[in-house]
Amino acid sequence: MTGSGSDLDGPITRSLRIPQARNVVTEIPGPRSQALEHRRSNAVASAVSSVLPVYVEDASGAILVDVDGNAFIDLGSGIGVVGVGHAAPGVVEAVAAQVGRFTHSCFMVNPYESYIAVCEALNGLAPGSGPTRTALFNSGAEAVENAVKIARHVTGRQAVVVFDHAYHGRTNLTMALTAKNMPYRDGFGPFAPEVYRVPVSYPFRDPAGMTGDEAATRAIAQIERQVGAGNVACVLIEPIQGEGGFIVPAPGFLPSLARWCAEHGVLFVVDEIQTGLCRTGKWFACEDEHIVPDLMTTAKALAGGLPLAAVTGRAEIMDGVHAGGIGGTYGGNPVACAAALAAIDTLRTLDLARAARRIGEVTLTRLLSLQAGHPGIGDVRGRGAMMAIELVRPGTLEPDPESTRQITRACHRAGVMVLACGTFANVIRLLPPLVIDAALLDDGLEVLATAVDDVLA
Repeated sequence: MTGSGSDLDGPITRSLRIPQARNVVTEIPGPRSQALEHRRSNAVASAVSSVLPVYVEDASGAILVDVDGNAFIDLGSGIGVVGVGHAAPGVVEAVAAQVGRFTHSCFMVNPYESYIAVCEALNGLAPGSGPTRTALFNSGAEAVENAVKIARHVTGRQAVVVFDHAYHGRTNLTMALTAKNMPYRDGFGPFAPEVYRVPVSYPFRDPAGMTGDEAATRAIAQIERQVGAGNVACVLIEPIQGEGGFIVPAPGFLPSLARWCAEHGVLFVVDEIQTGLCRTGKWFACEDEHIVPDLMTTAKALAGGLPLAAVTGRAEIMDGVHAGGIGGTYGGNPVACAAALAAIDTLRTLDLARAARRIGEVTLTRLLSLQAGHPGIGDVRGRGAMMAIELVRPGTLEPDPESTRQITRACHRAGVMVLACGTFANVIRLLPPLVIDAALLDDGLEVLATAVDDVLA
């Protein structure tokens, strides 16, 4: 089901290797996937889980093809990673060319131009007009850890403030920063100290009528009462919370926090790992309220499917750490850097920020229509190509994780990859590749609507 002539159609969707159409030809999972799952049980640690045990053999654009020949519409993008689409042509070409030259030298030993070029690109894209610097790492968690290191070193303070429902990673420090116990924190302590959690703005669950400024006042009062402004190195926040449930804070919440940080010498650190690189309709979600963070972390969509992460921030902050204080063996790997330069070029050339806004318009209209017929959909929220529904017992705020599981499984069986999230495991999130064409998006949303109708009837 390929589209033609729509705002969501572009040259990249018309030249992909794999037809952009859903096609289920076996049970899900199919026999070859089941055989691989048996092999996995004897080889892979059981603690490493998968949402759907269908084994991918090929992918292109917004389509995943498994080993049994089933073609899935991917509305998850590998958790927001392949914003430019699976096997984006420019990324593939850049990676192939770089692999043929050299795969590694370690920037800390023998540097190379592509690392500098990625930093230059991110510095140019970052909000604000002052001089900016960037350092490259491997993963989002690693970027967050380094942002905290930088903040502590530069301010001479230790406390880090994070928020309810936050997700920042799975390392020891980032587990401390992450709010949800299962499966991320349970049994893995003790955690890094000097981390303090305060309430976030959660419009669906906050007291009726609470504004963003009021929610910020609530959080700030707790910081001042329990931590003390003079002890806080940084406030770390996702501008739209990802794993916590695609929670969009009320307008004014983020600017109020940023102003308080500036007034008290606290660094305002924005985690754009899931929201960044055009996902929400702008290069970075913090731009929606004209926020200029002191430090910003990016990863996921940065390199079109390869592992790469970054911390970008004001030059005087980034340069405030001694030489050798940050880095790593693989950070800014040349193959990942080549992929990132191609991904950024694709995002810009195809104006995928605009595509994300259009995806958001189409998806929001469809989800609101679905909500109108189902009181079990308590909330529809998101921005751009980052949309979600929160499921509750009708007429209440009581989470409904069981219906969430049933709906996601029904989508999977029908050939649509959707993901659940949320502190209460009751949110279905949609993160399609930004190159998805109109007909494919419509087909995926129709499958979701049918699943909702069947489960919530």
